[in-house]
Amino acid sequence: MPQLLEYILLTVFIAGLIFVSHWLGQQAYTWMPAQATAEAQRVDDLFSFLVAIGAFILLGLVGMMLYSVLFFRAKPDDYSEGHPARGSAKLEILWTVAPVLLVAWIAFQNINIYEQLNILGLQQIVQLPFGMAPATAAIAPPQQSPETAQTTPKPAAETVQVIAKQWNWLFRYPNGVTAQELHLPVNESTRLDLKAEDVLHGFYIPEFRLRQDAVPGRNIALVVTPIREGKYRLQDAEFSGTYFALMQADVYVESRPAYEQWLTTVAQQPQAFRNTATLEQQHPPQTLFKTSWYPGSSDPASIAASFADSFKPKDDRS
Repeated sequence: MPQLLEYILLTVFIAGLIFVSHWLGQQAYTWMPAQATAEAQRVDDLFSFLVAIGAFILLGLVGMMLYSVLFFRAKPDDYSEGHPARGSAKLEILWTVAPVLLVAWIAFQNINIYEQLNILGLQQIVQLPFGMAPATAAIAPPQQSPETAQTTPKPAAETVQVIAKQWNWLFRYPNGVTAQELHLPVNESTRLDLKAEDVLHGFYIPEFRLRQDAVPGRNIALVVTPIREGKYRLQDAEFSGTYFALMQADVYVESRPAYEQWLTTVAQQPQAFRNTATLEQQHPPQTLFKTSWYPGSSDPASIAASFADSFKPKDDRS
């Protein structure tokens, strides 16, 4: 009878663990920003699963330790040592196979998410030892350079070029419009071609669950499918210099008619591009002590001229 009672209590404890872990996994959805893309749903599902698994393991171990402390404590005058634990083949197999299967499943889900993003252009950067093959999304054939390599992107309604340059994001649309705002039609797949003109920049939109480095000299493409209209914020997630925190841009997800209307309106109006570094230089922070740490001595006019020169064709640059 006592053994049966132990089995019943153990079953109740495991059922409670499963319930609490599942509840915490569902709560994990509220810890993230609102989902704005189809890819974000997959990422949040994986995050929720990881939270549930982690909670189950943590609470199970804590519960076992508390049970041992409460019911298997030695008497105050008992200084004898416990019996040595004997190996169990079944237990060894269980705690070896279970983590392997769990990690393999998580890796498989990550691969599926990357395939859904369809990130192209991530050629090998680091030379691997012993002839190991790099794990990249798309590798250029040996006879082609990364710039001329042809890849087959995931089908998308259109392509928008994303150009990162200290200290601004620029977006070129299919009709030739260049703007500092990223507009995307809702419920349609859009291919983003990332390119950095100077240093590494991190393309990061929290609501998209999307963070991808833009690498100088490389054309990296990815496909996103926005599903929620609204205004979002693009941030530079890579430390690219003094003003990287100011390198932000507005992202608008809107209906196809609103998107087409915006393209038509912008095409008819001359664009005045802002440089956040210039604005910051014109308004240096007020400090109690003057030091050389803040680069406020730079000429704002030269920064603005360099930024404007980046829009000229290469043949017209002096």
